[in-house]
Amino acid sequence: MEIEVNGKTIQLSEAGWLEDLGEWSEEAAVLIARNEKVEMTPEHWDIVNAAREYYQENGTVAEPRIFSKIMKEKFGPDRSSSKYIYDLFPYGLIKSANKVAGLPRPKGCS
Repeated sequence: MEIEVNGKTIQLSEAGWLEDLGEWSEEAAVLIARNEKVEMTPEHWDIVNAAREYYQENGTVAEPRIFSKIMKEKFGPDRSSSKYIYDLFPYGLIKSANKVAGLPRPKGCS
């Protein structure tokens, strides 16, 4: 798979994950999100940005429980539940939001 961003072809894995994490951009995220049947809103960007911040600070993708705690601290309890995240990213944090955020594909994740 591939997407085109600003005239540049970016390679995605068969499951839609970035092959080169350094090629992530907001424009690429929008196209990856569309592949996930997601149209990005400010609430989607809050999740993507929080996931990217955690990864940059810790060098690993946040586990769902940890991520829920981060979202609760930043945005309050109404925006931190698994249901809230699944409402925005139907395939969830691990399979969808992290993909859109340009983070590494967790082992065992399709």
